[in-house]
Amino acid sequence: MARFDHTVAVVPVDRAWFEECASLVLDAAESTQVRGGRIVLGGGDGPPVPGARLLKGRHLRPGARYKIGPDADEAADASGIPSDQVVVVTVREWRRSTAIAVEQLVKSADLTVLLAARLLSPDRPGALNVRFDLRNPGGGSLQRVSGRAKVALPAWWAAAAARPGSLPPARAPLTARAKHRLGRARLTVTPRPAAEGAWEIGVTLTVRGRSLLRPVAALALFFGQVPLRRAFRSGVDQAAARWNEALGSEPLPDPDALRAELRKALSG
Repeated sequence: MARFDHTVAVVPVDRAWFEECASLVLDAAESTQVRGGRIVLGGGDGPPVPGARLLKGRHLRPGARYKIGPDADEAADASGIPSDQVVVVTVREWRRSTAIAVEQLVKSADLTVLLAARLLSPDRPGALNVRFDLRNPGGGSLQRVSGRAKVALPAWWAAAAARPGSLPPARAPLTARAKHRLGRARLTVTPRPAAEGAWEIGVTLTVRGRSLLRPVAALALFFGQVPLRRAFRSGVDQAAARWNEALGSEPLPDPDALRAELRKALSG
């Protein structure tokens, strides 16, 4: 088994701002309608969402299935999806008072990705559970990774607002597990308050081999720990840098201003 730990400081996000923006996104989604299979904004009078079509079911109801990608009558990059990819999104649940669950299937010549996400109490986001499966269609079991991740948002906010010097939570608010034929990996992420209002994020990655292949994996980890540790820390540092660049370069937009801008856009 190998264990890697790293800590970074990042720009914090206000809980009220986050929850209001989440509600704004859901409001925007629920303001869309279907016209001739196309998803349109502004209650049906606005412009179409590029590349989005309803294939089956009722819009934003369980069983609704959508295709996301460029259409023949659009520019190839209008939807932001490469022309050789097929993206299908399926709604499993849509109840803002309890849960929203969607699945996304992405297929290309050398990769198939299935993501299933379920958000509890969307109007005041609770736990977000994600299941994933990545595989090369022609690569066999050695080119497949699957796993699960969970973010307990109330626990995250509580840990981020804890008093300085307090003990970390018994369970990390963000956990992820991945499984491969050669081994398993577990990732935990825990925030805590730092100087000048920042968040100090502790990240831990644990990797171990599986069953009969465990000795082989253990040997590879033994000789590869130093480059793996460097790669792990570099990856965490880069993720923190991108977060700080996105959120720290200027003040976060006011949710009321965002809502007014969205209403203007939806009105055409």
